[in-house]
Amino acid sequence: MAQADEAAPGPTPTPGPTSGTAAGERPRLGIGMVGYAFMGRVHSQAWRSAPAFFDLPARPVMAALCGRSAEGTARAAEQMGWAAVETDWRELIAREDVDVVDICTPGDSHARIAIAALEAGKHVLCEKPLANTVAEAEAMADAARAAAARGVYAMVAFNYRRVPAIALAARWVAEGRLGEIRHVRAQYLQDWIVDPDFPLVWRLRKELAGSGALGDIGAHIIDTAQFITGQHLTQVSALTETFITRRPLAETSAGLSAGVGGGAETGEVDVDDAALFIGRFSGGALASFEATRFATGRKNALRIEINGSAASVAFDFEAMNELWFHDHALPAEEAGFRRVLVTEPGHPYAGAWWPPGHGLGYEHTFTHEVKDFVQAIASGTAPSPSFDDGLRVQRVLAAVERSAADQSRLTAVRQT
Repeated sequence: MAQADEAAPGPTPTPGPTSGTAAGERPRLGIGMVGYAFMGRVHSQAWRSAPAFFDLPARPVMAALCGRSAEGTARAAEQMGWAAVETDWRELIAREDVDVVDICTPGDSHARIAIAALEAGKHVLCEKPLANTVAEAEAMADAARAAAARGVYAMVAFNYRRVPAIALAARWVAEGRLGEIRHVRAQYLQDWIVDPDFPLVWRLRKELAGSGALGDIGAHIIDTAQFITGQHLTQVSALTETFITRRPLAETSAGLSAGVGGGAETGEVDVDDAALFIGRFSGGALASFEATRFATGRKNALRIEINGSAASVAFDFEAMNELWFHDHALPAEEAGFRRVLVTEPGHPYAGAWWPPGHGLGYEHTFTHEVKDFVQAIASGTAPSPSFDDGLRVQRVLAAVERSAADQSRLTAVRQT
């Protein structure tokens, strides 16, 4: 099996101040965001809604939005509630009214933006995966540790940690309710590129995305599994596959969808469409992982099951307010998985929202992310997941790619 190397721990950070306001008021925390597409829209909603539902120790102010197109950025800023616009991320970082840089761009730009922001004394929230390569992730983690010593903090945006049911599962594991962890099964199943005429968007280009389903959604289940178990992957053995190797260029896809088709120019898909791998956790548990964008009929099925010596938990994001629990101590006549509706005030995050039974959605996970990040900054404590956590995931992604490339530990099936 390919080794999933461990990231070295950093020093204990020291508290750092945020921008202040008049006496008696919560300190102002100016937010500057880079990128305004799908993830930028989600993050914008989170910055708007977090102060309305959580008693935050600092007051987030959506100071400036950055994008390459002045017209497009201005339109997005007006729609999503940003006060100003920049077209150069360096100018965004230089703004005196920006205390936090929120990075919602493709992975190829994460390292240079995050490192520059941290060196400029800005806190950083960065989308996942942390980077496109281990070397970039290492540089980012180094910069984050150095910044933390000055009271400047960084967090990677693995939002699924903030699903109440997933946070509850992690709590139960930490309390010992599952006993010794023996098996982990994790899947992330989508189908949005099954159509061969779907265009060659940036997520299908290695130079921009780093990898395909592996880095985009596989990173999520790696982090989720490590978060719930409190352990890390140490070995992997993998297969990856690209089912459709050429696709219409994005600029020609409008003609295809209108029925023009035929001679449209295409480009190479140089990332994986699906990744399968097995692994071993630091506590000895065995694991299986599946990440694919070709699970026809599955829209956003992040699934995870943890089997312990005393109990099991199971979760599927397509029913995100439910956690299934099996208590192995019960008599066989009574035993079985039972459904826990994770909407009670005592459940993680749920008490800030609606009455029990009124479920939460995808967008709430990002609001919880903002809430936790602001609290960490204001209290001068290291936020989680840290850039070191992001680096740990990046090392696993790299090990999976190495294993798939050299077919390590794959044994041929004898046919005769």
